Amino acid sequence: MRKIIFLLLFWNCTSTIYSQADKVTIDQNKSGFKLKVNGQDFIVNGMNWDYFPIGKNYTYILWEQPEEMIKKALDNEMPLLKNMGVNTIRVYTGIPKKWIEYIYNKYGIYTMLNHSFGRYGLLINGAWVANTEYSNPSTRELLLKEVKQLASDYKNTKGLLLFLLGNENNYGLFWEGAETENIPVQDRKSTARAQGLYQLLNESAVVMKTIDNSHPIAICNGDLLFLDLIAKECPDVDVFGINVYRGISFGNMFERVKKEYAKPILFTEFGSDAFNAITNNEDQNAQATILKGNWQEIYENAAGVGKSGNCIGGFTFQFSDGWWKTGQTINLDIHDTSASWGNGGYIFDFKKGKNNMNEEWFGICAKRPTTENGMYELQPRSAYYILKKVHQLNPYTNSNSLEKLKNNFDKIKVIETSK
Repeated sequence: MRKIIFLLLFWNCTSTIYSQADKVTIDQNKSGFKLKVNGQDFIVNGMNWDYFPIGKNYTYILWEQPEEMIKKALDNEMPLLKNMGVNTIRVYTGIPKKWIEYIYNKYGIYTMLNHSFGRYGLLINGAWVANTEYSNPSTRELLLKEVKQLASDYKNTKGLLLFLLGNENNYGLFWEGAETENIPVQDRKSTARAQGLYQLLNESAVVMKTIDNSHPIAICNGDLLFLDLIAKECPDVDVFGINVYRGISFGNMFERVKKEYAKPILFTEFGSDAFNAITNNEDQNAQATILKGNWQEIYENAAGVGKSGNCIGGFTFQFSDGWWKTGQTINLDIHDTSASWGNGGYIFDFKKGKNNMNEEWFGICAKRPTTENGMYELQPRSAYYILKKVHQLNPYTNSNSLEKLKNNFDKIKVIETSK
């Protein structure tokens, strides 16, 4: 009997050890920053992932569907991601712990868990507040409570890579209207509001790390806006996450962050639409070309390669088209081709004074019609196959160098795929 009890205790202990979360750390040395999982180098080959059938919008929640459907959705899409070389997905809070573990245990794909941090409003004391004021005591109390609960609920989750707070919340500070350039930066309302935002982000990181010291805490900023404030107010944040849409090159981003903030960079969003606003046709070549250029810079700026050494990876935006994004509540069954904003970095279809960014066409995969059971199939675009080749490269190999990396990228040719 004693032997049986001992074996049961041993089995329980080893099962607990096996299911424990990985130890994820940030390592810094003279070559730069690296993310490490259980002591092993880890470059984030990430993807912004969600699941919205055609005809649905942001109110649709996959995790509220029948378990059989959730599993089928994951089993349809995760193999495509794994085949592509994606090792991490970005997912917003709401995903149950068991599905993070399911994705990891079955497909080896990690999750970056993203708390929006009041980006789209908050329910405070029973009333909906559309525009978050981060210095407000009630707002502070609510968000600190939520992130503490988040860290507590997910700290032992197998397959969790790191936490991400926010989604370019700095852009939401301008809701009162554009501020004229002749107002000094320090006197602008948005600057005062930004200070409250970044102070609270830092306080949240500190609190979360008292609960979970095995997963880094990243923030998500819109480009480099307020970088000086971030450097001042966010010393305890582990990773500087940024959403960046600059076209084929990130420009001086790596050098500026290295000089002004000295934290590792993680691109939480970047990419290109697959629609040409000038020809009014799908343009897979342009999308693939831009993403290839983006990833080349990400790898070139990884530790030890030869440039800034402060980039730990990125999350391509996004895995499949969002047919709801232009109207959000209308025309959900129509793949809208109207461009909603202009960006000169995307020279393939930029014309001064004209919009050229098509929100509903950022997918690495095109979306097929929704079936009777609420599912859909994906059709990979040219970018899918380019990124599959890109993610076969490893910037951390001992023999790597800028020259070898460039030669490897030069061998990757963009070839249009048929729809």
